[in-house]
Amino acid sequence: MPTSALRPLRLAGRLLLALTAAAALTVVFLALIVLTDGAGSGLAAWLATLAVGAAAALWRSRSRTGAARLVPFVPVVVAAALTASVCIPTAPTARRYPPALPFVATQHWSLGTGSRVAVYHYPPAGPGTRHRVPLVYLNGGPVRGVSLLDHRFLQLLARQGYDVYTYEQAGGGRSDLLPMDQYTISRSVRDLGAFVQHLDRGPVDVLGFSSGAVVLTRALADPSVAVHLHRTVIAEPGPMDGPTTRVTGQRGRPSARGLAPAVTGPRSTHLPRYAVAFGLMRFGLLTPDTGLIGQAEGDNAFTAADLGSDTASAYCARDAHRIPVEDSTGNFSFSPAASLRIQQTVKDSPSLAPHLRRSKTPAMLMIAECSSQVRRWETAVLGADPAIERTQYMPGVGHHLWNGLDHNNDRAAAVITAFLQGKRAPLPNYPTREEIPEFLRDHK
Repeated sequence: MPTSALRPLRLAGRLLLALTAAAALTVVFLALIVLTDGAGSGLAAWLATLAVGAAAALWRSRSRTGAARLVPFVPVVVAAALTASVCIPTAPTARRYPPALPFVATQHWSLGTGSRVAVYHYPPAGPGTRHRVPLVYLNGGPVRGVSLLDHRFLQLLARQGYDVYTYEQAGGGRSDLLPMDQYTISRSVRDLGAFVQHLDRGPVDVLGFSSGAVVLTRALADPSVAVHLHRTVIAEPGPMDGPTTRVTGQRGRPSARGLAPAVTGPRSTHLPRYAVAFGLMRFGLLTPDTGLIGQAEGDNAFTAADLGSDTASAYCARDAHRIPVEDSTGNFSFSPAASLRIQQTVKDSPSLAPHLRRSKTPAMLMIAECSSQVRRWETAVLGADPAIERTQYMPGVGHHLWNGLDHNNDRAAAVITAFLQGKRAPLPNYPTREEIPEFLRDHK
């Protein structure tokens, strides 16, 4: 073969070797990020990778002369440039809280637990009956701000005569951050008890949704908190304890996950630093209090678009192309590290059932037809809590029961208010405890 024909092949071969070397150094960098838990914003791993690459390049260049001695350093420079982007913050490292909402005042309460939480109050606004027992709402997340969609639903309940309070759990929304090791499911339960005590209005009704329903379920099993609860609504709960987190199986009817158009807007996970940090945390390879990114920086960086298909999974498949915008860019807040930390403490907790069986607080369970939750997470609560008086299987909705579509908000409000007032349920009591096996068998 002529020399002129061999040159492109040699060049391609050298280029491939250089890319392979750069990729290998990148893998070394990621491994060191894991081993050092991202120490020093990743600089410890970056400097170690640079040292390894430089040592290898020096060894390869020892027998070369002139400019050829520099060639082995090219992959090192390329890898250093690529991995440096993981070490440089592009979001503020001090917490930037969402701006004030124009339609409700943000109060800040310092609770007896040490948490300082953002509180929103919707006094009774309708012309009809005023209900004397306050209603407290625990939103999902965990450690997520209360969405505008939720605020609109709470306003609806206030127009029906309820004195509605909600607060963003410690670390979420406009609430102050906690040290990472203080984010636990038991702290969330204690915060609920402390919030009710701070309210100082006697026992309250509580509506808990998703992870907020988990906090509420665990509160029902804690006599020191349950004594402050009047009536409770457990809406679409996640796993309540360690044994339940290990349960798998069917979910509800098909959701819009994989069917809905991709969420638009900026994503922190499109940037190398946050893609690496959040990805490794999600797989358990970095701890929530990793040295790679601080809690405040992670909160500032994370966007609604980063939730991606998680949002779509909260809606029925039939609603895939009309999913409402749940929140504004300015109001959205989610703490991925604190959320993972709380979820881990749920996974590490022993069975709640023996304590929940002693619950005497009247409760209602709400289950969505297109729920993205594992059905046995929901039926585990029903089977363990003897004080659950009714279950309401909500047709035509996904995990987010009050989603602003059609008349779903009104239907959800009717179910909740009927129970809180001790009135006849709008829907059949289904499934009952005795019907759990049939409910699971029929894949409802």
